[in-house]
Amino acid sequence: MALNRIKQGWSNRRARRRFVEGVLFASPWLIGFLAFTLYPTAASFYYSFTKYSMPLPPVWRGLENYIRLFTQDRYIPQILGNTFYLTLLGIPVQLVFALFCAILLNLKIRGQALWRTIFVLPSLMPVVATTLLWIWILNPQFGIVNNILQSFGIRGPLWFASPKWSKPSIILMQLWGVGSTTIIYLAGLQGVPQELYESAELDGAGLWQKFWHVTLPMISPVTLFNLVTGVIWSLQYFTQAFIASEGLTSTAPGAPQGSLLFYGIYLYYQAFVYLRMGYAAALAWILFIITMIVTVIIMRGLRRWTYYEISGRG
Repeated sequence: MALNRIKQGWSNRRARRRFVEGVLFASPWLIGFLAFTLYPTAASFYYSFTKYSMPLPPVWRGLENYIRLFTQDRYIPQILGNTFYLTLLGIPVQLVFALFCAILLNLKIRGQALWRTIFVLPSLMPVVATTLLWIWILNPQFGIVNNILQSFGIRGPLWFASPKWSKPSIILMQLWGVGSTTIIYLAGLQGVPQELYESAELDGAGLWQKFWHVTLPMISPVTLFNLVTGVIWSLQYFTQAFIASEGLTSTAPGAPQGSLLFYGIYLYYQAFVYLRMGYAAALAWILFIITMIVTVIIMRGLRRWTYYEISGRG
């Protein structure tokens, strides 16, 4: 009995020692998580219920920020409209274009590696440099696109400087950088078993039938992944629109006429321009709730349309 107690005590000491060693080895990550993730999240939740105008200390106001957000802020409908425009129109267009590019890159042609590299390079460019490049390409007076249109007798639009064309310009710029999404689709296409195509051909299926009944179902998990990540990205859209609107002569946020005033830009102005940290925190939490709701709807709504192959290998 005494020997068993000694062994049990020794085992407990070894377990505690291993636990302490594990905590010490993980302490850099734990400290970073507590200091840079958990604490800012908890602090922002508290600040969302306060009037916090830097450098003054926060003052508790309860639901005042949320009431103002839903009932008094006249910019909310506009920023939600701009953001959902980019989500509902821009993301499907990007997914279709990325899938089309992936199908082309999956063809067995000469110089395949070179073409794949060319398609990926734009997505590797810095976002700021890419945006400045497209501002120059779509310049109404000196841009390449309008000069080409003018050679055909077509008067080009104002692009980023036009309230009507500013968001389509953003979508057009994003199509140029779908290289990462294309590569993910390409990996999905290469994972489709060739036996399925051969069976479809024996049944008399053509190219469209094979694409619709074989390719799309087999890459549906990839499509779901790209859709979810794209929607989350679009709801937080900031950098490109901020640079494009700041480059205009108007000093109003989201110029021209607020057509580029997305949710992320409005949140930035509230926090770092007007220094309304409490109201900005409330905006951030509403954005988190919207993102979570939209993601859950997509995941549940597309569950029955997503095919996951179950391997029988042990």
